[in-house]
Amino acid sequence: MSAPSLAPRPTGRRAYVHTGISVLVLLIGAVLAVRHRQVLDNGTDHLAVADRGWLLLAVTAACATWVCAALTQQGAVAAPLPRARLLAAQFSASAANHLMPAGIGASTVNWRFLSRCGLTPTATATALALKATAGTVTRVVLIGGLLAAGPGLVRLPHLPAATALLALLPGVLLLPPLRRRIGPVVRGAVAEIRTVHALPGRASALWGGSIAFAASHALTVYAVAHALELPLPAAKVALAYLAASSAAVLLPTPGGLGSLDAALTFALVGVGAPGSMAVSIVLGYRLLTTWLPLVPGLLVLAVLARRRVV
Repeated sequence: MSAPSLAPRPTGRRAYVHTGISVLVLLIGAVLAVRHRQVLDNGTDHLAVADRGWLLLAVTAACATWVCAALTQQGAVAAPLPRARLLAAQFSASAANHLMPAGIGASTVNWRFLSRCGLTPTATATALALKATAGTVTRVVLIGGLLAAGPGLVRLPHLPAATALLALLPGVLLLPPLRRRIGPVVRGAVAEIRTVHALPGRASALWGGSIAFAASHALTVYAVAHALELPLPAAKVALAYLAASSAAVLLPTPGGLGSLDAALTFALVGVGAPGSMAVSIVLGYRLLTTWLPLVPGLLVLAVLARRRVV
């Protein structure tokens, strides 16, 4: 007997709606690819002369981020989730995240996926909050650990006082509304953490996946740097990525485009990379984690939407 399809295909009016959504998603992806063609060309030119061994490691690490995201999401849910669909949802969520700001794209895909898996709205919201909380806590702990292990890891470029104040201004302005919005979510996530920790396998998946997710991204940056013949120390690269990705949250652009790029370039300069090489590393990192998977990810999203998996 053949295996059943992922979900029954919609019929009638719903079929046209799902087809329209699929086409719209693909068109948006195509527009983004055309608008940022110069970025793709520049990144490709740099990677074309890169060391193949290190480049293969970078590609492997970039692919591992989706597996780690799936592992973390499963760790935030007590009930077992279908593995193939879960991985496909994380791959498509990473692409959707580049269409809307502040992680809304990924959250929307995961919300629909978990809802299709039978979770109630409350359970779905808690699972997403728990995953986000684990990611934030993991970053803070890793940054603290790296700074404690090597106090001299960071060498920040000199900035005028006015520039530093302007850089901090968005965070200061956003802090009060963020506290009001995040407070209830954090309290709910803490309660759910206690439930998840009653299941050792889920707790291990949640925290292990969060650590592995951050490490995979840092490894991608590290491998790209070595592929471009800039052998930065692993600890410095990890600290640069963790600090940059944390700072980019304060400027909620789609997929961190612009904010993460600037923060990561600044952070890499801070750990010893020349300015021009830091830009090339960020371009290579973005090419592997954003631009190359973008259209395939949106294609998977379109298929999942048509089959009503999301």
